[in-house]
Amino acid sequence: MGTAESTKRKEKLANQDTAQREPNSCTNMADQKDNIDDFKVQTAKHPNMTSAPLRPHSEHSKDRASKRLSTESNGTSDGGVGSSTPVEITALEESFRRFAIHGDTRATGKEMHGKNWSKLCKDCGVIDGKNITLTDVDIVFSKVKKKSCRTITFDEFKVALGELARKKYKDKTGEEAEAEVFQLIEGKSPVISGVTKAVASPTVSRLTDTTKFTGSHKERFDETGRGKGKAGRVDIVDTSGYVSGYKHQGSYEKKVTKPTAGRPV
Repeated sequence: MGTAESTKRKEKLANQDTAQREPNSCTNMADQKDNIDDFKVQTAKHPNMTSAPLRPHSEHSKDRASKRLSTESNGTSDGGVGSSTPVEITALEESFRRFAIHGDTRATGKEMHGKNWSKLCKDCGVIDGKNITLTDVDIVFSKVKKKSCRTITFDEFKVALGELARKKYKDKTGEEAEAEVFQLIEGKSPVISGVTKAVASPTVSRLTDTTKFTGSHKERFDETGRGKGKAGRVDIVDTSGYVSGYKHQGSYEKKVTKPTAGRPV
């Protein structure tokens, strides 16, 4: 009997504990559901809460600068194409870009047409008329460029200069000849032709010297050589009443208009 009663008591206590735990578990589940709902509401109001924090403007500027330098890089840096390491442009490459964009507003300076290539060789003294002619320059350009292209890159440009250097300086080695040709081009810019220059010739100076004019032409200019305008082209009638050359012109008007203050009436 004692054992049966103790067993019943244990079952009763266990049922009471279970009944107490179930409300607590329901409460915990309700709290979790409320937290999830609150998180959804906050996420809807602020969709960027979980995203990465915004970076300051200075960091964006640095990124843009590095991208621009990597874009301008043409593969001559240690990092190769697409490297973010800044590329130091040599004097030869700077001259290449100056001639590449000459006369073409859409040129980028990375490729050069055959016309500008011929102008570079002419302006920089590569063409001498003896060892190197314009025909040689055109032949080398067609040789180094790709078949489907009409332009050459900077690397192809150096190859073309090497071809011309060995032909121009036959008594020197290949490296010495290339160095000589590179020195002719480094730091140079396109020569602008077709600009009218003033020519100082005796004939022109005699025709424009107003001190040597005679007759009616002399009357058109004053002593300083400045034109008189209409007074030098048209005879203006003098209606002053004085004889031309009269020294005391205007003296009569002064006497007539003399003030009468102090005179007896």
